[in-house]
Amino acid sequence: MRSPADARLRRTLVDARPISSWLDDPGRPEPLEPLRGKVRADLAIVGAGFTGLWAALEARERDPGRAVVVVEGGRVGWGASGRNGGFVASSLTHGLDNGLRRFPDEIEELERQGLENFAGLVEAIGRYGIRADLELGPVVLLARRPHEVGWFEDAAAAHRRFGYEAEVLDAEGARRIVRSPVFVGGLRIGGQGHALVNPARLAWGLRDAALALGVRIFERSPAVAIERDGGGVVVRTADGAVRAERAILATNGFPPLLRRIRAYVVPVYDHVLMTEPLSAEQRRSIGWEGREGLADAANRFHYFRLSTDDRILWGGYDATYHFGGRTGRRLELDDAVHLRLARHFFATFPQLEGLRFTHRWGGIIDTCSRYAVFFGTALGGRVAYAVGYTGLGVAATRFGARTALDLVDGLGTERTALRFVRTKPVPFPPEPLRFLAIRQTVRAYDRLDRTGRRGPWLALLDRLGLGFQS
Repeated sequence: MRSPADARLRRTLVDARPISSWLDDPGRPEPLEPLRGKVRADLAIVGAGFTGLWAALEARERDPGRAVVVVEGGRVGWGASGRNGGFVASSLTHGLDNGLRRFPDEIEELERQGLENFAGLVEAIGRYGIRADLELGPVVLLARRPHEVGWFEDAAAAHRRFGYEAEVLDAEGARRIVRSPVFVGGLRIGGQGHALVNPARLAWGLRDAALALGVRIFERSPAVAIERDGGGVVVRTADGAVRAERAILATNGFPPLLRRIRAYVVPVYDHVLMTEPLSAEQRRSIGWEGREGLADAANRFHYFRLSTDDRILWGGYDATYHFGGRTGRRLELDDAVHLRLARHFFATFPQLEGLRFTHRWGGIIDTCSRYAVFFGTALGGRVAYAVGYTGLGVAATRFGARTALDLVDGLGTERTALRFVRTKPVPFPPEPLRFLAIRQTVRAYDRLDRTGRRGPWLALLDRLGLGFQS
């Protein structure tokens, strides 16, 4: 039986459009033609999300005479690149803590290259005139439980070691950031390496820049196979084919064309809500004058931010893997998950009761066991790939694209010299163990968030090098 509270929550969602608010934009570019027939290229790229678009741009910048063709199964940026929260972080390792745990011997170099990559992204947005609503500024992690605050001092010290500004906040300090009754402390990280963007407009801006440089992009052209073709490769689509000397796969969490990738990446669903614009009174009631990007300090966390027109984007918490890696439109619109997100939203901001959501959506995250992008080559070095960003890829995709291009061109660079690039994550077990292990891990993280204790399952993952602390 539905409770009156649930009925009120459902009313806040009743008019929500089932599409990413970023993509539901009247300024969205007109569709590009699909690939029909055969074309030739020096470089074929599969996927027109951030990785594929950055790779296309970089390839033409390095060699203006190089013929580059991109094939995209949907529209440019319609996958994770147009559905994320628009948080931009310089970290290549899904956060400094994860990098320190997994790559302690080269974390200094990874941080340096990550900050250079972040600066390159900001510079490219300006140079190409991309109107991505870029807002440079800090990120704040907010604690809902006292044991989460205990982690902040060590985290702040680690960030200061690498040149970040880091400030531990008590409950009053957290309320100065954003007015909510649920937060008992916070960690403000700034000074460098953090920003917010409109991710769809970033993708569309990269599209326009690539087209202006002579890149050919074919939309609604899902790739179905990649094969050797003499000294090169052929990428086959539903209605055509691209014959190229080299290829880059930038397919995120969608079924990979290379079987070898399938053991390393699982598609995990993330879900998001976007509110209607706040009134002036509502805006004053929550504070948030600094417009920081915010997130819970838990492992099952919410992330939230303001849009340029003062809507609140609210996402995260549930990370859902479906048995066998199933994906599909129906799984993007999970009523129970969106209702839970709405309940958590109003528990965090009770002063906004009555506010409605205009959009609700979901999408897949290309998740791997090390929580950060990994790389590889195939077909005798003719194909390179960069996948597994695990939800923190808005900036890291530029690094991933440039590294994949280094690999497919056979270049030895400071990127390809990294152990981070030369090693792969631990593969996931086959089904049904994969499903059971992921479900058990989610339960263990939920217990960790509630109690502050990692427990035997997470202790085992730590020993295997698979542990993670958000």
